[in-house]
Amino acid sequence: MTAGGRGRGWASEDRRDAELAGLELVGDRPAPGPAAAWDPDAATMPHRLTPPAGGGDAEGDGLGRSVRRGLGFSLLNNAVSRVGTVVTGIVLARLLIPEDYGEFAVALVVLNALLSVNELGVSLAVVRWPTDPRMIARTVTTLALAGSGLLFAGTLLAAPAIAEQLGAPEAVRVIRLLAVSVFIDGLASVPAALLTRQFLQGRRMVADLTGLLANTGVTVGLAATGHGVYSLAFGYLAGNAVTAVLITAAAPYRVWPGFDRPAARQLIAFGLPLAGSSLLVFGVLNIDTMIVGSRLGAVELGFYTLAFNLSSWPVNMFSLAVRRVAMPAFARLSADQRRLQESFARSLGLLLAVALPSCALLAALATPVIRIVYGDRWAAAADALRWLAVLGAGRIAAELAYDLLVAAGRTRAVFAVQGAWLAALVPGLYLGAHLGGIGGVAAAHAAVALLVVGPALLAAISGAGLAPLASLRHCVRPLVAAAVAVAVAGFGQRWVHGDLAQLFGLSTAAGAAALIVLAPFLLSFRRRGAAPDGPAANAATG
Repeated sequence: MTAGGRGRGWASEDRRDAELAGLELVGDRPAPGPAAAWDPDAATMPHRLTPPAGGGDAEGDGLGRSVRRGLGFSLLNNAVSRVGTVVTGIVLARLLIPEDYGEFAVALVVLNALLSVNELGVSLAVVRWPTDPRMIARTVTTLALAGSGLLFAGTLLAAPAIAEQLGAPEAVRVIRLLAVSVFIDGLASVPAALLTRQFLQGRRMVADLTGLLANTGVTVGLAATGHGVYSLAFGYLAGNAVTAVLITAAAPYRVWPGFDRPAARQLIAFGLPLAGSSLLVFGVLNIDTMIVGSRLGAVELGFYTLAFNLSSWPVNMFSLAVRRVAMPAFARLSADQRRLQESFARSLGLLLAVALPSCALLAALATPVIRIVYGDRWAAAADALRWLAVLGAGRIAAELAYDLLVAAGRTRAVFAVQGAWLAALVPGLYLGAHLGGIGGVAAAHAAVALLVVGPALLAAISGAGLAPLASLRHCVRPLVAAAVAVAVAGFGQRWVHGDLAQLFGLSTAAGAAALIVLAPFLLSFRRRGAAPDGPAANAATG
C-alpha cells in the first residue's frame, strides 16, 4: 500500500513510492459524544476529555514496550515487502515496457491527488485523540465514506477531461480503474487508524503481506498473458482490496457510521489543514511526473518513474516502518517538550544511521544496480537515480520532522513548509528538464529539498518550542558514514570493473567502511539506553 509526505488515507500511506503494482516502480485515523473546543494548531484537547498528566493509552515503560513491539513488526513488514516487490519487479521489467509504466504513472498521479484529500484528513484524529477514540470514530467513518464516495463518482465522470489535460488520453480506463481505490481507502481508513493507534503492526503486517501476494499474483499473471498496463492496474486494485478487508477484520473493534455535528465541525477544522498539506505533498512528489511526462514524453517518464521508486527503497524500508509508530509515540509525548525533543533527536539519528549510507550507495552504484536488477534497457534511469537517492535521504529526515510537527499540533507550519517546497519545485523542475532531461529534473528535486525544505523545517521545529540544532548533532556521524561509503564506492569503480563485481564487491566494502564509522555512535545509544518512547531509538535498545 502507499504515502510519504504523508497522505491521510491508509492506502495513500505509502504513496507511489510504495508500489507501482509490485515493480517498486510501483506515494491513521468514536459513538457520538460531547465535544468541546479543539484548537488543532495549539494541539489542545477538550478539557473534559483530557486524561490525567502522563495518561493516554499507554505510559512510561508500557509505551516503550508498545513502540518496540510495533516497530519490530513494522520493520519486518517492510523488509519482507521490499524483498517481494524487488523480486516481482525483476520479473515485470522483462514482461512490460517503459511506455506501460509511463501510462500507469499518469493514472497513478490522479489517484495520488485524490488520496491526498480523501476523507479530509480527519482519520488522523483517531490516532491523536487523547482518550477513547470511540467518541469520534463513528463521525470520522461517516466523513470518510462520504468524501471518498464523492471523489470516486467525480473521477468516473471527469476521467476523459483529466486524461486529456495530462496529455495521455489513452489512460482514461486506467484512471477509472484506479479510482476504485479511493472508495476502498475510505472504507478502511478508520480500522487502519485504530491499528496504528494501538501499535498493532503485527496484524497490519499480515494484511499488507497478503495484499502484496494478491497484487503480485494478479499483476504477473496478467502481464505474462499480454495485458500490458492493465496488469498493473488490476494488480494494484487486487492488493488494495485484499489488504482493506484484512485490516477491517483485524481492527480492535467495529465502527459503524454515525454523525455528531459538533464533533464533525472540530474534526474538519483539524483535518482540513492536514488534507491541504497532503495535497501539497502530492504536488511535491508528483509535479515531477507531470513535468517529465508533458515535457519529455512517456518513455522518459517510464525511466524516471523507475528511478524515483528505486530511490525510495530506503524510504520504504526504514522511514515507513518508523513513521507507523512515530506519530502515536510523539503524540503521547507532546505535553513534555524535553522528552519529545530527546525522542525526536535520537530517532532521527538512528534512522539516518541506517538510511544515509543506503542512499549513498544507491547513488554511487546507480548504473550497476539498474542493469542487474532490471536489465540493460532500463539503464537510462541511472541519470536520475543518482540525484533521486539524495532526495530519498532528505525525504526520510523531512517525513520524521513532519510527524513531529503534526504531533505537536503545528499543522499550519507543516502546510507552510510544503507550500514553499512546491513553489520552489515548479520552476526548478522545468529548468532541470530543459537543461538536463530526467537527470536535470532529479538534480533540481534534490537541490530544492536540501536548500529550501531543510532550512524551512528547522525554522518550523524551532517555532514549536523545540531546539532543532540539538537534534542535528545526532546526524553528524551518519553523514560522515555516508560520505565514506560514497568515497569507497566511487574510487573503487576506477579499478573494479563489471556490474556484478561493482555492485556486490564495492557495496560490501563501502558498507563495511560505513559501519566502522557508525559503530561508536550506535554503541553509545546501547550504553546510555535510548529514550523508552523514541520510535527509532527503541529499535536500538531492543
